Amino acid sequence: MHTDEQELTRRERRVLEAVIHTFVDTAAPAASRAVARDFDLGVSPATVRNTMSDLARKGYLTQAHPSAGRTPTDKAYRYYVDTLMKIQELSADEVAQVLATVSGETSAEQELLSRAVLALSVLTHELGLGLGPQIGGGVLERIKLVGLSSERMLIVLAIDSGPVRTIYVEAPRPVTDEVLSSLAQFLNERLAGRGLREIRETYRDRLSDGPTEHADLLNIFLEQADTAFATHPPVDSVVLGPASSLADQPEFADREGLRTLIELTEQKELLARALDARSAEGIVISIGGEHAQEPLLDFSLITTQYEMAGVRGTIGVMGPTRMPYERVVALVQYTADLLSSLPDRSD
Repeated sequence: MHTDEQELTRRERRVLEAVIHTFVDTAAPAASRAVARDFDLGVSPATVRNTMSDLARKGYLTQAHPSAGRTPTDKAYRYYVDTLMKIQELSADEVAQVLATVSGETSAEQELLSRAVLALSVLTHELGLGLGPQIGGGVLERIKLVGLSSERMLIVLAIDSGPVRTIYVEAPRPVTDEVLSSLAQFLNERLAGRGLREIRETYRDRLSDGPTEHADLLNIFLEQADTAFATHPPVDSVVLGPASSLADQPEFADREGLRTLIELTEQKELLARALDARSAEGIVISIGGEHAQEPLLDFSLITTQYEMAGVRGTIGVMGPTRMPYERVVALVQYTADLLSSLPDRSD
């Protein structure tokens, strides 16, 4: 619940909700006369105008000039999604469209995610986006150390539900296969069967009492551990829907707005990190100035987690802060639930 709920009176809450719905539907500032006419508020346009002025003084509405209508601020949208929003029930047609777009013969995770992201783009008219299942949530199955020559060795990490990771390192001295096997056994005893995120946070403590006769080799492994157990998502795990869905929004009608949108869609590393950081359970909504990344300051991001083959990814929608949150939230949640419910056909 929004901490400022008691700051607004019942009338202010109703007027704020009306202004938000008006602006979301029309992309035009809301005038008091139109709000009084279109919503059953039981008060005159003059009372609505005075209430809107009060909301502006409290930071919920803004006005380009004295004779203009009012538009919601980031604070208004935050109050709305935390306090006023009622999640919309999807229509049978919307459910059918998502099912038809996502369903298909393929069981490839990335293809399924791409279809789900496309469905969100088409239905919301925003930018659907997703992050493929991340092995950061996976489990280390086994470590193998392989001697390549008297000067080089290979660290091999087998991850469940993810690709094998290999790291080439320089050996500090000639090492026999027996030594490598012994050290690998120690590493597996301490680390195998644990999640990569847990290992990344605790490996130094877990390996602190390693065999002293192989301390130099263990140090080589420790130097590579941050890289070996890194959980930052690769750029190619980001899936974007067609930008044309979002480009049709009034916010991007001029050349500058369109350029901002195009530049943002090209910053996949930024988007990958932003999506990877959203690991909380349930729907996560961030609005405008709440983002730490400057390119996202004019956007809202609505995401949730899905799960495939026991590994989690992120799916959602990005668009201007002027967004029908109650409908988008419902579509994002349904699409994520659908992805998670698909049978695992990877075997």
